[in-house]
Amino acid sequence: MPGVRNLTQVEATERARLLDVAGYDISLDLTSGDQAADNRTFRSVTEVRFRCAEPGASTFIELAADSVRSATLNGRPIDLATWSAEKGLTLTDLVGENTLVVDADFAYSASGQGLHRSVDPVDGETYLYSQFETADAQRVFACFDQPDLKSVYTWHATVPAHWRAISNMPVTSEDTNGETKTVHFAESPLMSTYITALCAGPYHEVRYTHDGISMGYYCRASMAQYLDADELHLITTQGFDFFHEQFGVRYPLPKYDQLWAPDFNAGAMENFGCVTHSETHYIFRSQVTDFEHEQRSNTVLHELAHMWFGNLVTMRWWNDLWLNESFAEWASHWANSNATRFTDAWTTFLSVRKNWGYRQDQLSSTHPVYCEMPDLEAVEVNFDGITYAKGASVLKQLVAYVGEEPFRAGLRTYFARYAWGNATFDDLLSELETASGRELRKFAAQWLETSQVNTLRPEVTIDADGNYQRVVVRQEAPADYPTLRTHRIGVGLYDLRDGRLVRRDRLEIDVAGEATELPQLAGVPAPDVLLLNDDDLTYAKLRLDERSMATVVQHVGAFESSLARGLCWAAAWDMVRDAELASRDYVALVLAGLPAETDINLVTQTLRQAASTLAMYADPDWATSGWADLARTARTAVRLAEPGSGLQLAWTRAYASAVRSDEELATIRGWLDGVDVPDGLAIDTELRWTLLRALVANGAAGTAEIDAELAGDRTASGEREAALSRALVPTSQEKAATWAALTGEEALPNWRNRALLQGFQHPAQAELTAPYSARYFESLGRVWASRDSEPAQEFVMLAYPSYQVSAETIAATDEWLAQEGHPAPLRRLVTEGRDGVVRALDARARDAATA
Repeated sequence: MPGVRNLTQVEATERARLLDVAGYDISLDLTSGDQAADNRTFRSVTEVRFRCAEPGASTFIELAADSVRSATLNGRPIDLATWSAEKGLTLTDLVGENTLVVDADFAYSASGQGLHRSVDPVDGETYLYSQFETADAQRVFACFDQPDLKSVYTWHATVPAHWRAISNMPVTSEDTNGETKTVHFAESPLMSTYITALCAGPYHEVRYTHDGISMGYYCRASMAQYLDADELHLITTQGFDFFHEQFGVRYPLPKYDQLWAPDFNAGAMENFGCVTHSETHYIFRSQVTDFEHEQRSNTVLHELAHMWFGNLVTMRWWNDLWLNESFAEWASHWANSNATRFTDAWTTFLSVRKNWGYRQDQLSSTHPVYCEMPDLEAVEVNFDGITYAKGASVLKQLVAYVGEEPFRAGLRTYFARYAWGNATFDDLLSELETASGRELRKFAAQWLETSQVNTLRPEVTIDADGNYQRVVVRQEAPADYPTLRTHRIGVGLYDLRDGRLVRRDRLEIDVAGEATELPQLAGVPAPDVLLLNDDDLTYAKLRLDERSMATVVQHVGAFESSLARGLCWAAAWDMVRDAELASRDYVALVLAGLPAETDINLVTQTLRQAASTLAMYADPDWATSGWADLARTARTAVRLAEPGSGLQLAWTRAYASAVRSDEELATIRGWLDGVDVPDGLAIDTELRWTLLRALVANGAAGTAEIDAELAGDRTASGEREAALSRALVPTSQEKAATWAALTGEEALPNWRNRALLQGFQHPAQAELTAPYSARYFESLGRVWASRDSEPAQEFVMLAYPSYQVSAETIAATDEWLAQEGHPAPLRRLVTEGRDGVVRALDARARDAATA
């Protein structure tokens, strides 16, 4: 990516052998930007103290600056002729104890990487936040930007007098000078560059104290009315109490701040003691459902878990990125289900997160959970469903395999032994083996060093009396990835009694190899449903036997456990994606069974999957009927739902996404105008935008209505919604303007880039955007080379012609892939787009054959 050094693992290993970094002292002047260029840059002065194991050696330091004023090493000037942002600064003739001072101007970011600058349209105030993972600290100060060169940091920030400055450590003093002030922070303990942080602006602040820890909650001043700090604090303190008890090591810093930042790319970032979250996702301006509340709780706990796993003990190199993220992913659901009101969090993990992992793992770009990362560009595209969800699933399987108490004991010794240092998965495995007494290397190898997902199918024989003669679990693997793994699974036997599916018995067994017989079920009365992987212990796709499937089709809502229902919904979704179940049959199952579902997470996710089925996997000749059926069912569910409930809102959103006919569009128009609104349905700010987008996408509203809506919502969220809505306008002129903005010479701010990409393509507009298939491939290389990694990846994934489900799209992709010189990470993302079209073609053929 432009402007940043693409550090290799070989370079990092050598530099870590050579250097020991004693400390950083960093002074930022956030008041001295280039006024003529609208505060384009800021000044940063860094003093780095470091030891060299081989006096006389040379090395380099990352310095992705806009310009360098001066640099001195041990008091002597450094020749800046060889410096560049991509290469950094060469350091020669090192001595045992070295002091480097770099005075440079750095560019504010609009991509969410480095020091991001955002201006609030409500009051014109400026907000800054830092984002340094994977290696963007070098965009703010000179640093040895790799995780195993830990050091201590002392920050100083000169800011306007009415601003707050927040970093990893508490403020020690402030020097005021008229309209500006310099904020000084305490020296930090040891940490990696990527989890240091500096945020500044007139942030609104709420503070509490819990268990001796000062806790701060921040957002933009204009969003203060929406900051539900009490609920956020409750989740945070529940997490602290749970992790303190489970991990046996106290959180080591004196304070824990969380900021909900504008224009944030990801869900959140685990900066040590200064966590940044997405304001867009997690500050709720309007009514939301418990799906959103649980997702937010999970994110809060995910970042909190990182304080131990990732921050206190850090990976040595990005090969173990998976362990950082997988552990936090597993631990957040563990805490959510045990310490908060979201007791069914593992159901959400199954339906949302594992679904992400299964999808990623079946792409041609699949990779092992653990894989070598040769350089930072490879790392950038590996924040994926395998790294997060599959890895967390493996850890959940590992907990089931060794037992929760031995797992917890191993974690405690791991944290105690490696605190403030760097460690590897092998180090963790050793502690778990000691605690459990089990050999885990073979388990780890088959789960972490191999790719793709297995499928588990029951084979049953039932005698004339209705008893099982024989039950076998068949394990399948794709031909290209033939690994058959050992799975610890539950097997549930469910009987239909008075309209409820009641679990009669549950076995816990190990499945290994191609076939595993269950002799303990011989002679047992066959249940109405035999459910493999009951309680979702392993990572595998499931199938049901014929008797069980027939019961589920009629009674999927009869399971008392949301996790059991989730497993059945997941199995049906997998069958659609694998072209084993016709799309129209899946949609029929959803429309028959989902209105009775009470778990908001299952409702939300299954409705999304039904929409995806109609957009991608259904025969286009039938899809129009399918959309109409979904719209009718959703509208009825809205009317029947408890007024003001989350279920009513979830079905309303589904209705808006499904409407196509003039009659349904008129209904939505009426709701926007306050006509015949269902009882209890609040047509608030966010829902108004949702309804307006549905009208715009179908040509029933245009720019005049968008402008009018924006006039009543002159906020950052309103501007983002308006940009997305304009990109949805179904005219060739608006699509051309959107495309020109996305691919132009000037990079867009990250929020606008994302909004335009989200609006550019729509399943109802496939014919309109068809000409952009060729333009996509023409623009790819230039966009990739000229954008920061986050917006570049978003363009590659979201602008890919996914709705052009045809052999021609595959051929165009293959032609581009056959060209020489494309970077490997770019090729990977384009190939993933191709995989989606191939899968869609297979599913559409299956659906058409059913007709």
